[in-house]
Amino acid sequence: MIQKAARDFAQQECLPGVIERDEKQQFPREQVTKLAELGFMGMMVPEEYGGGGMDTVSYVLAMEEISKIDASVSVCMSVNNSLVCYGLKEYGTEAQKKKYLTPIAQGTKDGELYIGAFLLSEPEAAEDKGDHYILNGTKNWITNGSSASVYLVIAQTDVAKGSHGINAFIVEKKWPGVTVAAKENKLGIRGSDTHTIMFNDVKVPKENRIGEDGFGFKFAMKTLSGGRIGIASQALGIASGAYELALKYSKQRKAFGKEIAQHQAIQFKLADMATRIEAARLLCLKAAWEKDNGQNYDLSSSMAKVFASETAMWTTVEAVQIHGGYGFVKEYHVERLMRDAKITQIYEGTSEVQRIVISRNILK
Repeated sequence: MIQKAARDFAQQECLPGVIERDEKQQFPREQVTKLAELGFMGMMVPEEYGGGGMDTVSYVLAMEEISKIDASVSVCMSVNNSLVCYGLKEYGTEAQKKKYLTPIAQGTKDGELYIGAFLLSEPEAAEDKGDHYILNGTKNWITNGSSASVYLVIAQTDVAKGSHGINAFIVEKKWPGVTVAAKENKLGIRGSDTHTIMFNDVKVPKENRIGEDGFGFKFAMKTLSGGRIGIASQALGIASGAYELALKYSKQRKAFGKEIAQHQAIQFKLADMATRIEAARLLCLKAAWEKDNGQNYDLSSSMAKVFASETAMWTTVEAVQIHGGYGFVKEYHVERLMRDAKITQIYEGTSEVQRIVISRNILK
């Protein structure tokens, strides 16, 4: 039921205007707002905190369907679900959950879009002033950078303590000293708003620190492990979306007197696509199942992400090839899916980082 709801939404709400939004780098505000109304912006958050009360398997199914059509919409959904909502749900205080998690999981507050962003990349410094911190620095590559109302910020508070001197803070965009800076002009997922965020003497109350002092590094690592399931699902969706288009086109296009689907060269491409996508799907579902059942999913989420992202890149390139010259034209969608696929090998831990995680786990 959830999968069908997501697929219907993607076809009816995301497909119209997706090419134009990509070209204009237009944030899909209308689509994200409607996703919130469906309960898809806080899928795994308990209903008592405004969420959908669903499991991670449901989230994977929904992410795949949305990503088949518009990865810019699905990355907003992924960051809000996997990183922001998860982080607050698992590690926030009761007061933090009521104040921030509930409206973020609902996706709206006072009739306006209300979502979160996760600020990890680049150095940051927060100085402890007793009852508050003073935050300074810059964060790059922030998804939902300008559209988010709340930022989860990872910052160094004590350099001498290394990874134990890092904290996580809840920062509101409207606070004095917070500046949304340059928007990135990206290769793919061009509808998502990726910005630089700058902090200049931002006063952060002590009650907005997540966890005990020094918990920030562990918070980031645990949160990103779940985030990889979201991005793996996005990559899966991009791949399966390109495959569906290539399969359909292969039955319509004729060459040498018959449909190109009748040529073995095309059949083998389609066979390899279907096989790799099915393997990626099972890896995503395994990681989701482990998370839902309280098992350690660090290894499975990294395996899912590295395999699904490389499957997305390979599949979209082959989908363009199957379309021939038409694959190079925007109206056939596959060139956009190919551009969108690349980032899945980079963000929330590059493929190289995933291989480090995997090798460390199997060599223990």
